[in-house]
Amino acid sequence: MNVTAEGAAQPAPQAVTEDSHGHHVQGSLAKLMLGAAGVVFGDIGTSPIYAFRETFAGHHTLEPDQLHIFGVLSLIFWSMMIIVTLKYVTIIMRADNKGEGGSLALLALINRSTGTTRRWTGGIVMLGVFATALFYGDSMITPAISVLSAVEGLKTVNGAFEPYVIPLCIGILVGLFMIQSRGTAKVGNLFGPVMIVYFVTLAVLGTTHLVAAPGLLLEMLNPLNALYFYYQEPLPAFIAMGSVVLAVTGAEALYADMGHFGKRPIRYAWIFVIVALLLNYLGQGAMLLQQSPEQARELVKNPFFFLAPESLRLPLVLLATCATVIASQAVITGAFSVTQQAIQLGFIPRLRILQTSESAKGQIYIPVVNWALMVAVVLLVVSFGSSSNLAAAYGIAVTGAMFIDTLLLAVVFFSLWKWPAWKAVPLLALFLLVDILYFGANLLKVPDGGWVPLVVGVIGFTLLTTWAKGRKLMLDRMAEASLPMEVFVKSAANSATRVPGTAVFMTSSAKGVPHALLHNLKHNKVLHERVMLLTVRIEDVPYVREERRLETEDYTNGFFRVVLRYGFMEELDVPTQLGKLQDCGPVCRMMDTSFFLARQTLISTARPGMASWRERLFAWMLRNSESAMEFFKLPPNRVVELGSQVEI
Repeated sequence: MNVTAEGAAQPAPQAVTEDSHGHHVQGSLAKLMLGAAGVVFGDIGTSPIYAFRETFAGHHTLEPDQLHIFGVLSLIFWSMMIIVTLKYVTIIMRADNKGEGGSLALLALINRSTGTTRRWTGGIVMLGVFATALFYGDSMITPAISVLSAVEGLKTVNGAFEPYVIPLCIGILVGLFMIQSRGTAKVGNLFGPVMIVYFVTLAVLGTTHLVAAPGLLLEMLNPLNALYFYYQEPLPAFIAMGSVVLAVTGAEALYADMGHFGKRPIRYAWIFVIVALLLNYLGQGAMLLQQSPEQARELVKNPFFFLAPESLRLPLVLLATCATVIASQAVITGAFSVTQQAIQLGFIPRLRILQTSESAKGQIYIPVVNWALMVAVVLLVVSFGSSSNLAAAYGIAVTGAMFIDTLLLAVVFFSLWKWPAWKAVPLLALFLLVDILYFGANLLKVPDGGWVPLVVGVIGFTLLTTWAKGRKLMLDRMAEASLPMEVFVKSAANSATRVPGTAVFMTSSAKGVPHALLHNLKHNKVLHERVMLLTVRIEDVPYVREERRLETEDYTNGFFRVVLRYGFMEELDVPTQLGKLQDCGPVCRMMDTSFFLARQTLISTARPGMASWRERLFAWMLRNSESAMEFFKLPPNRVVELGSQVEI
């Protein structure tokens, strides 16, 4: 990928060799497992608060009898085994991009691994981009439903708390977003221990009820109970899957957060987490089976909190609220990371990115994303009013992303790992069957609120593809009028007046003369003693080795071409890297260096490329993108911007 001064990203002209590497996760296995328990499993860990309840007491109710409880518990168990354990933990986590995971990292891996002759096909890119767009819908709903479902537990303590549930939930969420700018490094140290206490509590609560019905464990493990549920009541069983899927929401986080903790800690921590989750679901089922039908119908409205005796219900509400805040924090941080990747890979315009920790590079804060999420989350809480209503909107984005992951996994199986058909096809068939059933069941939620993440996904997809397409068109138009650098050096080196100092002209292409250089010579009629044409290239790996960071070419007469490489997870700092140059004359001193940036003004034309409304949308995004000076960390008093017009 190439990143211009305007923030463009285009495919790099050569594939990245295998000498590029990912960063190595530091820390002992136990410490990393503790961190993974606190961050990676926050979303799926809070699912017992509402998943079992929604399956029975949601918009499509089920009678809490033996047939349905056995069937639902079996569906939950085998969903966790197939989707989380087999698909994500065992298989997809093997498809890491130098240690990093996630849809965009997987796209970059496919791009790099297929070499220079096969770039991303349009279909694969569209799948990855749409998965990213759906992730933003998930990022909005997860904090809302998680925190609201926990705070609603107050109603099981005392019905008088009901009027305060929504205001209290909004207060907690707003406070969470308000502290994002201060960083989460210190708060993050508490995540692991709190979540360990939470998971232990899940297991203990479930076990206390399971001891009265130990045979229920075998019923959960028996897949025939799920099949019998489908056989007896096909339509209710299919509809129930729309709520059962809530038990595995957050599975994709295992892959996306792999770069922070590594494969082994996440896999080992999952063993502990899945045991705690299954014991809790079993406890909820056992509790309901021990009640009369009337009592079961009442308890199923909030079975998670009724697992605890009345004297311990308030502490459970407080612990669950802490866990949901942690889960929300992980989702918000994930939104920041995905946005940073999308910016680096050229799908989102430049946005202001702030580092919140001097030691941890992954601790970033993006104000626009933070405040947009906060507004969306608060609106969701106010408009839906309850976690049960929000559950109707939840699931579409998750199942859509899981379905896309399976399609991308097919590319990995056949193109990257070269698996034979007998090995890959049965696994893909199993994953597609499960994904289609879950996605189809969640489509039934569209009228009740499922349209929300779909609308968010469509809007996000439109913005991401418009930016990528518009940038490509603009760069193509600029390249059409490009002058070969060798010709320019011969004609300008001897005719133009040379002045002391270094001029750095940032350009998207490693060929031709930058427009800023032509405009500077035209208006100022001088050239600096040393002229550098700088291209910042974002490679298809998360991190780039220092020995591959800089590449230089000497055009003679004081003209140099410099290519600066970064990985898509790295922080850009142009002045620091220029100070390390050794093949372009004296060391670059910022006080003697001027940076020239081109700022394009777009002129919409009837030329083929994009629809006029998308051209206007792209122009708006370009005008509102972050300053290239701040994005590349250029010294403010050493930057000159030169405008030009580009027809697209």
